[in-house]
Formats: sequence, structure tokens, C-alpha cells
Amino acid sequence: MLHSFSFRQAGTTALPRFIRVAALAVGLTSLLPGCVQEDGTIPNPFTPAKITVAEPRVHPEGIRYDELNQRYFVSSRTQGRIGAVKDDGSYRTFADDPRLVSTIGLNIDAGRQRLLAAVSDGGGNTSRSTPATTRRLAALAIFNLNSGALTRYVDLGALRPTQQHFANDIAIDLDGNAYITDSFSPVIYKVDLQGNASVFLENQQLSGGTGFGLNGIVFHPGGYLLVAKANDGALFKVPVKNPEAFTRVTVSQSLVGADGLLILTPETLLVVSGGQQTVFRINSTDNWTTARATGSFATGPVGPTTITRRSLTDAYVLYPYTATSPFFEIVKVNFQ
Repeated sequence: MLHSFSFRQAGTTALPRFIRVAALAVGLTSLLPGCVQEDGTIPNPFTPAKITVAEPRVHPEGIRYDELNQRYFVSSRTQGRIGAVKDDGSYRTFADDPRLVSTIGLNIDAGRQRLLAAVSDGGGNTSRSTPATTRRLAALAIFNLNSGALTRYVDLGALRPTQQHFANDIAIDLDGNAYITDSFSPVIYKVDLQGNASVFLENQQLSGGTGFGLNGIVFHPGGYLLVAKANDGALFKVPVKNPEAFTRVTVSQSLVGADGLLILTPETLLVVSGGQQTVFRINSTDNWTTARATGSFATGPVGPTTITRRSLTDAYVLYPYTATSPFFEIVKVNFQ
């Protein structure tokens, strides 16, 4: 999703993020003439190409970059805790709670100092999973972005108590409303700033059948959500003010296995396909009625899941490997 632009207080008000980053880009262009790549990105010598994190059995699913504190947040399917990762590969537990069976998608609401996590139970955390929560748990956990304190825990599965659930990914609109996908039910939930949960959209077109359905979700500044379905690669455009009027985006590229999404510009969407072991760059010139692939980045057999923006042009994809892996990696995307 597009992050809120934050301001820093240090006696005077600092410039907003996009101005600071744009200035950096201009500076790099003047220092490195002729180095602008064909896709319009500028190689940034100050960001690492790969971060290897030697923290075993984390099996992270979600990732977000916290620009102000220069750290990545990662979730954990096997342990539930949320970790903070630095560029040197150091890892520390940032937030934890017994109710966090498995944390999946993450999002940062920097302006309101919130870190949001989707909570589920796919059976991956043997120490916290129970018969009552396996394939039934869907929740939203909200933490203080500075302290890691849990400020709110919202039960989403209770809205549809007879269905199976897997809360997956989170988008945040300009008013602070959170939208959460459910991969086992054809539902997108909405949680407002007061913690009130509701079913934002429920439709059988969003169902994954017996497979994995809704997955990645982002808020577009045009006032709608872009939502991906993993089992068939469908990409939907959902107006925030009229969700029932949702449409399917016609995409020339197969997006089967779609997981994490990232809006790089209003016309550019990055899509991680774990099934295809690829990050696709998708562009639209008609307000996401149709779209086409304009680049790809092959990850190899590393189980890529989600992706985060680090700067104006830099994006990093998460390589979780397996549930028992002794490490995971965060890798800069370079499109071909």
C-alpha cells in the first residue's frame, strides 16, 4: 500500500518523506550521470542488495519497512511473534502475545504510530495452535509502533462463526480504516479506528474454493482497493465507498499464486507470486481496468511471500524458505 507521509519534529518541522526521497533521487542522478536504469529506477549505493537473517525457524510471511527507525518488521507463521531486522541482519523480538498464533500480513500506519498484523492459525505454530483455532482464527492485532505494546486485538472470525478463516493481508486507507483479506472465506473485513469490525465485502467471486483464495491487498490513492486471489491469480478493483461495485482487472500476465502486493506508483503494482517464484511489475494506463506486465524478477525456489517499499524506487521481497530453515532473507528487487 502507499504509506502515509510522516513528519519529524526536531525543533522545526522536517520535510515530508516524498520530498526528502525525491531530493535524494535528484542528488544521486547528478552524482551518477547515465546510471538511471531502463525501468526508471536509480541504483542506490546506500541500500544492501540482500540481508541474511540468521534467526532460525521464524518462517516469516509479512514484511514492512519502518523508514523512521530504519528497520524491517517481519511476522512469523511458526512462532507468532513480530521481529525487527536491521541492515546488518540482526533480529530482535519487537512484539509478542499468547494470542498471536501465527502472524501473517503486516502494515504500518506511520502517521498514527501503529503496526498492524493479521493473525491466523494454519497449524504452523505447534506451541500455540489448538483445535479451536486451527483454520478458525482470524484477527487483527494493533501495536504501538514505538514500544511494541499491544493496543488492540480485534476478533474477525466471530463475524462469520460457522466458516473457516485465515486472516492474511492488510490495507489501510487515508482515514485509518484497515481492510483485511480472508483466504478461507470470500470476505474482506473492515476495522475502523475505534476497533469496530464489520464485513466490508462478501462475494462468492472472492472464494478460493477448496484452495487458497484472497491474499494480497493494497489501498490505491484513487479511492479503491486492489486485491489478489492466489488460486487463480484474479486481481480485483474494489471501490472503498461502494465495494459491491467491484470489478476484475483484465491482466495480460498470469498471476496465479499471487501473494503480497505493493503500489510503487499509482500506475505500477508489484505482485509477488510464490507459485511462480517471481515478482511481477504490472502497469495500468486506464485506472486499473486493464493491466500488463512490464518486468519480472525471478526469485528461485525460496518461497517468496510479500514485498515492501524502502525508498522512492527500491522494493524488497521476503524469502522465508521453510518452517525449519535456520535463516531467512530480504532481497532487493531488480526487474528484467
